[in-house]
Amino acid sequence: MNVEALNGRLLFAIPKKGRLHERCLQLLSGADIQFRRSNRLDVCLVINHPIALVFLPAGDIPSFVGNGNVDLGITGHDVILEAKMQDKVTEVQRLAFGKCALQVQVPERGPIHSVQNLAGKRVVTSFEVLAGEYFSNLDDQLALVGEQRTKIQYIGGSVEAACALGLADGIVDLVESGDTMRAAGLHAVATVLETEAVLIKSNTPSRADHTPLINRIASRIAGVVAAEKYVVCSYNISRDALPGAVQITPGRRGPTISPLDETDWVDVSAMVEKKESARVMDELVEIGAKDILIYSLNNCRV
Repeated sequence: MNVEALNGRLLFAIPKKGRLHERCLQLLSGADIQFRRSNRLDVCLVINHPIALVFLPAGDIPSFVGNGNVDLGITGHDVILEAKMQDKVTEVQRLAFGKCALQVQVPERGPIHSVQNLAGKRVVTSFEVLAGEYFSNLDDQLALVGEQRTKIQYIGGSVEAACALGLADGIVDLVESGDTMRAAGLHAVATVLETEAVLIKSNTPSRADHTPLINRIASRIAGVVAAEKYVVCSYNISRDALPGAVQITPGRRGPTISPLDETDWVDVSAMVEKKESARVMDELVEIGAKDILIYSLNNCRV
């Protein structure tokens, strides 16, 4: 692909592999961003929008967006902070996937039982900036100076093995389920931050005329995220029980209430959180609701 093919197109950076990649592809599909990516090519043209997708390592995306080389990107909140790009990008939307925690972990059977016990010792991490800031603040609180302060060492992978190999007294690493850490005999003594995937845009956009397209794509992505979070609950309820039903299903801005041929009854529809749908149905049954239905959402605008 030649550079001229990118002229006038909004550049949208996507993680090329790793924990965020597959979910990003699903998100693009839900937002009707259509493309064909040839093997080994990290740039491809979107068919139905003036957009080019740029597939990059997630750790590089904040710098590319922050420096205005690309207009939009998806990466981890933690990656933005680690790259020190939080002042150069705007987090447009949290995407509700890739959720994990950056935690301080130590050997479960070791002598260290709190993060204060770890201060002043050896810590290995792939997050040198975030770990450095966290332990610098902790060292200050504990009045540690000079050689007393915590020693941060960077390694690029397999951080969880560092304690067993004698490289560290503790580690700082991302934890999703915790299975890997437990298998390595580690447990958490502190959480540095909670993180998830985010949609970001540059604070120094390359072209002002891209703003409407950026807003349209952000709106579509927000709709996909909301559709994954919510379902529609529809049911019939007597007018006498309607105030209680509205308390159970208030919706986002209020339920839709429609009269039925049977004058003492109404039909109610409201968005409810998917994870709460079973509880909501149980409570509606208890107050006399009938014909309770749950509908999945493919997409929405809210």
